[in-house]
Amino acid sequence: MGKFDLNGGIKKFGAASLAALVLFAGGTCGSYLATRYTVSGGGIEKAESPQGAAAASTDSEYAQRNPYVDIVKKSSPAVVNIDVETMVTQQPMVNPFKGDPFFEEFFGDNFFGQQGGRARKVPVRGKGSGFIVSKEGYILTNNHVVEDADKIKVTLLDGRMFDAKKVGQDPTFDLAVIQVKAKDLPFLPLGDSSVTQVGEQVVAIGNPHGFENTVTAGIISAKNRTLQAPGVNFQGFLQTDAAINPGNSGGPLIDLNGNVIGINTAIVPYAHGIGFAIPVNMAKQIMDDLIKHGEVRRGWLGATVQQLTPSLVEAYKIPVKEGSIIADIQKNSPADTYGLKRGDVIVKVGNSVIKNSEDVVFAVRNKLAGETVPFEIYRDGKKMTIEVKLGDIDSVKGAKRETTGRRPRAGEAPEESTKRGISVVKNSEELAKEYNISETEGVLVTRVAPGSQGQNLGLRRGDVILEVNRIKMDSIADWERAMANEKAALGLLVSRRGQTLFISVGE
Repeated sequence: MGKFDLNGGIKKFGAASLAALVLFAGGTCGSYLATRYTVSGGGIEKAESPQGAAAASTDSEYAQRNPYVDIVKKSSPAVVNIDVETMVTQQPMVNPFKGDPFFEEFFGDNFFGQQGGRARKVPVRGKGSGFIVSKEGYILTNNHVVEDADKIKVTLLDGRMFDAKKVGQDPTFDLAVIQVKAKDLPFLPLGDSSVTQVGEQVVAIGNPHGFENTVTAGIISAKNRTLQAPGVNFQGFLQTDAAINPGNSGGPLIDLNGNVIGINTAIVPYAHGIGFAIPVNMAKQIMDDLIKHGEVRRGWLGATVQQLTPSLVEAYKIPVKEGSIIADIQKNSPADTYGLKRGDVIVKVGNSVIKNSEDVVFAVRNKLAGETVPFEIYRDGKKMTIEVKLGDIDSVKGAKRETTGRRPRAGEAPEESTKRGISVVKNSEELAKEYNISETEGVLVTRVAPGSQGQNLGLRRGDVILEVNRIKMDSIADWERAMANEKAALGLLVSRRGQTLFISVGE
């Protein structure tokens, strides 16, 4: 066995270690230089810091993943909290125990206040939302937020507070404009609600229940929704599932481009995720009038219009697929005076092509009272043009109020027929009085079976069916003949609470 050379082994190990260290240092240096410099056709150039690039891309990538953050940052400063104070008259409380010696001995004469006292004014406070729309300090909100307010105070996100004055109000569409005097005010851009799509993501900002600058998100669930209230019938609401609660009224509904597409206005109190917003296109027109004139000088037609649905087209044999059908005509209105009729399909108003009921509202809204406007319609399959001189909506008084039906008194029941879960009887003056309705013709709905097609159609007890697929309902026999084919498309003309509307379903 050879003798082990200790010195030679140490030298070899040292040389190997030195070589490994040189290779490691070279690799590290090369990696560093590669991050700092790049080789191009013009030679060696300094490269951007990868750490800087990563930092810059992080915000961009995050914004793409969660666009709400950027929208809220940019929009929230222009959303305001509105506090209102209204002075109301409070009547003095009457002492029901006056003259009772036992009560007066233990509680005194003034337990219920000074006897014979006078009515006094007391403040009632409320809250709502709004948003700034111009550098001049104009703020758009709902009319019901500021309608009777004696004092209006506006608070911005940055804590600034201002007294506001009313510029103009429009109860018909529940819109109002108020103004504050201040400098360097943020404001929101107004979008185009006509291009908003169902399913589009939206953000709602407001002050629900006094929780300032609350943000919720959702989608546009539907367009052209109709909401009715006593004296008011507005078609064209945007429906959204973005949470809207009391105090959100007047706040903006914003798309992912950061533009306002609606004004949050109403909710269904017994449902979850059903809120409504006024389309911003309508609000823009009204806002301009309110700022210029302090009121809205809109034309008035006096007709209620509905969306033209495929099932309605099929049931009523309508020759067009786009347009808006007249569901009701107000007596002595311009529509009535100049010859428009229930069931007419409007396809053009002036130069505006009509694709839905919102188009009719916008087209008429853009005309002045007293202006003569041509209406292109289809009636019984024939195309015609009727010229209508629009009235002034502000001159209309005595609007119809909704009434509620009630059960008829016990007695001999009239002949009843049930089809598709809808039970009806022949309507009469006696039944109209019992149900507190104005309509005396047609067949009266007495019951709608749960889960039936009648319930799916939205029919209610107390509705009066006037027509089925254009056939007048003068008797129970008419009803049974019209409903005999259970597979046919169904188009009903219904009178509900003094107003007519079309209800339809396909095969």
